[in-house]
Amino acid sequence: MNEELKTRLLKIGLEQALVDEILQNGRLMKVRQDMPLISPGMKAEEMPMVISGTLRIMREDEAGNEIFLYYLEGGEACAMSISCCMNNMMSQFKAVAETEAQLWMVPMGLIDQWMAKYQSFRKFIIDSYQERFDELMLMIDSIAFMNMDERLMKYLLDKKQSSASFEIEKTHQQIATELNTSRVVISRLLKKLEKEEKIELHRNRIEVL
Repeated sequence: MNEELKTRLLKIGLEQALVDEILQNGRLMKVRQDMPLISPGMKAEEMPMVISGTLRIMREDEAGNEIFLYYLEGGEACAMSISCCMNNMMSQFKAVAETEAQLWMVPMGLIDQWMAKYQSFRKFIIDSYQERFDELMLMIDSIAFMNMDERLMKYLLDKKQSSASFEIEKTHQQIATELNTSRVVISRLLKKLEKEEKIELHRNRIEVL
């Protein structure tokens, strides 16, 4: 497992000395599918770096309504948890394992030190912020300017890309929850997309064509 993580970290441009420190100071965490990792109001003590699998990042309101923001995949870090920790803030988002995943948990207390010591780590963190910002802008655009059927198709394509699979194992209710709409609306739009030959519907499974 350490070799897989080491290969990923070197591939994204981190120098050997930094990689050695990350391996020495972090710990492996295995999470099962749908396991919550970060919840609103929680204070992050560690930064998760994804080795394998996918995390789903969402916003949740006081009533428990959720809206999907973006995915974290192999080799990526959670920039939001870094921001909350560095500003001494409680988490304002929710992270759940979209699939079974393996994470490398790094103590937040080392982030400042590594950013000052290693230019490659500073660039990695800044790039992580930029990627998440770009994804959030796309999400805002989709909410503001797209119809629900367009948002749904974007969601399906994002899911296909993150899982590297044309088959999406989601119920209509799960999709509705993540897009903050009703199951009836999602079911109707999925049938519409199927008639347009963009997807095929199966029991608790959607195939993107």
